[in-house]
Amino acid sequence: MSDLEYLKKYYKGNIDDAIKRYENGEPVQYIVGDVDFYGNVIKVDKRVLIPRFETEGLCEIALNYLTNTNLDVIDLGTGSGCIPITLKKKLPNINMDAVDISLDALELAKENARLNNVEINFIHGDMVKPLDKKYDCIISNPPYLAHNAEVMDIVKNNEPNIALYAENNGYYFYEEILKNYKNHLKDKYYIFFEIGYNQGEKVSELALKYLDCNVEVRKDLQGYDRYVIIESK
Repeated sequence: MSDLEYLKKYYKGNIDDAIKRYENGEPVQYIVGDVDFYGNVIKVDKRVLIPRFETEGLCEIALNYLTNTNLDVIDLGTGSGCIPITLKKKLPNINMDAVDISLDALELAKENARLNNVEINFIHGDMVKPLDKKYDCIISNPPYLAHNAEVMDIVKNNEPNIALYAENNGYYFYEEILKNYKNHLKDKYYIFFEIGYNQGEKVSELALKYLDCNVEVRKDLQGYDRYVIIESK
């Protein structure tokens, strides 16, 4: 389905106004105001990154490993809340925390949680500063683009840069999470990261540097390295 077809099918207002916004470079997801993410309606606007299908794959991987028991799970850099909402709806017995540094993003994430009728503990803070708690699972799709990475104008000009770019050639948040949360993991733990297509080897090295763990890199549906699975030995 083309972007214009998508607009005509899902936009509920004046379609001529919607087309003008699209022609002026605004993403169709922001114009429509929501996206379907793993079967859930997630509201989106310029406060948050638009959820991608690759992140649905991250949720799918986590759901294949986690059990519907009293697990403590945290999503670092939650944005729209699409990840914790998906996990909590599928695994209602888990204790789900979600952190973001942006109050604007958290406001929308809380709205999405109410829309999807799930209870999530949303926390305003820096994702690399751990809470006073230990977790069974960390999941994160952090900013991972290097500042000199080529990015489409429609993304660069609309989506929040704080959710796109990271220092240290895009590796900053991976290393900081692994370094700072190593003492906030339970004896048996999982970490699930979404990564850039060329970051699998380096993120794996960082995991092995800070943790005594097993590491696996998995590809997305397009055949690119996209996920790192870290598991306690």
